[in-house]
Order: sequence, then C-alpha cells, then structure tokens
Amino acid sequence: MSKTEENQIITGKQASRAARWFSLGNIVSMIIPFPLGIFWFGASMVVYAMHRHHPNPRVGYYTQQAAYQFYAVLGLVLVVATFFGTELLYWLITWAISAAILIPLSVYNLMKINKEQWQDSIFESEDAQ
Repeated sequence: MSKTEENQIITGKQASRAARWFSLGNIVSMIIPFPLGIFWFGASMVVYAMHRHHPNPRVGYYTQQAAYQFYAVLGLVLVVATFFGTELLYWLITWAISAAILIPLSVYNLMKINKEQWQDSIFESEDAQ
C-alpha cells in the first residue's frame, strides 16, 4: 500500500459558509430556545469540532469567537438559573437577557464574516490506496 498526496481545494465560498454555522446556530437557538436551544447545545460541540481546525484558519477563528460567546452566556445561565426552580418568569427573563447579549454579537460576527475577502485554500491530504 502506497500513499499518494492529493491537493484539495476549499473555495472561499465554502469557507465563508463554514464560518457562519456557529453564529447562525446561536441566533436560531436564542429565537426558538425550546427545544432548539437544548439541541444546539449538543450540536454546537459537533460544529465546533468540525470547524475549529478547518484548513482555512479564518473559519476556525470565527468558530472559536462564536463558541466563546455562546458558552459564556450558557455558563452564566447555568450559574444563575440554579436558584430559579420552576418559576417561569425567571426563566423568561434569563432567556430575554441571553438573547439580548448573544443575538447582537452573532449578527456582528456574521457582518464581519460577510465583509472579509475569502480566498480559496489548497491543502494536501494523504489518502491510503
């Protein structure tokens, strides 16, 4: 079995789309917190793992920034909500504050992603034959 090196191209459009995933997930999870917010918590880990070490380093950067924002807000909610019990009003207030923090940050991230000039990336992969 020999290994051959094969160049693969990731277009700027593909990289830009990958960079948007985490920020878009943050927005959707804040707009529809139940049940999408719960599902996004699990799915966000998969998206982070897929895109943080993307061949285009800018994808990893934007993914990391969106993840920091999401997990910071979620960590704050976890600490504060420990004292809520089943009081719905407190949960709604916390959701509104979380959305007021996370949605503008995510929109700002998307604006920065859209303004950036995305270049095609070429990387070498080794495939066993």
